[in-house]
Amino acid sequence: MAERIRTQSDIDDAVRALTARDPRLARIAELVPVVPLRLQPAGLAGLLRIVAGQQLSTQSAAAVYGRVETCLAPLTAETILAASDSTMRTAGLSRGKVRTFRAVAEAVAGGLDLLALAEAETAEARAALEDLPGIGRWTADLYLMFCAGHPDIFPVGDLAVRRATQDALDLAEEPRPDALDAIAEAWAPHRSTAARLMWAYYRYSGAPATQTPTEAATAGFPL
Repeated sequence: MAERIRTQSDIDDAVRALTARDPRLARIAELVPVVPLRLQPAGLAGLLRIVAGQQLSTQSAAAVYGRVETCLAPLTAETILAASDSTMRTAGLSRGKVRTFRAVAEAVAGGLDLLALAEAETAEARAALEDLPGIGRWTADLYLMFCAGHPDIFPVGDLAVRRATQDALDLAEEPRPDALDAIAEAWAPHRSTAARLMWAYYRYSGAPATQTPTEAATAGFPL
């Protein structure tokens, strides 16, 4: 198993390993100026930042989370549980995200240690996160990738990753999540870097012309 991703050098080393193994990725890597680290602190704030960004563009997600930090300062489980729904809605959170914020806060107040969970094995950590209401695989994967530095995760539920993979590998159609899981197996144990490469390529190449505004906003956090 690869070491946890901690620095930009870790990403650069993994890109070299990936491109040496798969020439298709070498072509993509030559087109993007950098495959960014984008590592965030683990813990409650890191997870809630990803929740706040669900189904939003990069700019919208940043704006909402900025208001969350202001309205719910300090961002602790106790602050969230004490806040009214209207306060959280004022920050820009949907009703569903308000419920998820409360569910995560209740779990943390009840003893869930998100910092310790970040250091757990991938399957164990993902399962524990997905047990929380409103946390699916996309949110769990992004937390483990961008807050915990897990090196071998490929977020197959992310539209930008699917579209970029389709274009990068010249596939006839956008791969379904199960098919994308199978494709990404060839990039183990550096699948998290492969996903970062796909996001970077997606940003470089631009959204396909057939993409709707809603579709274009599904992968805001890492871009």
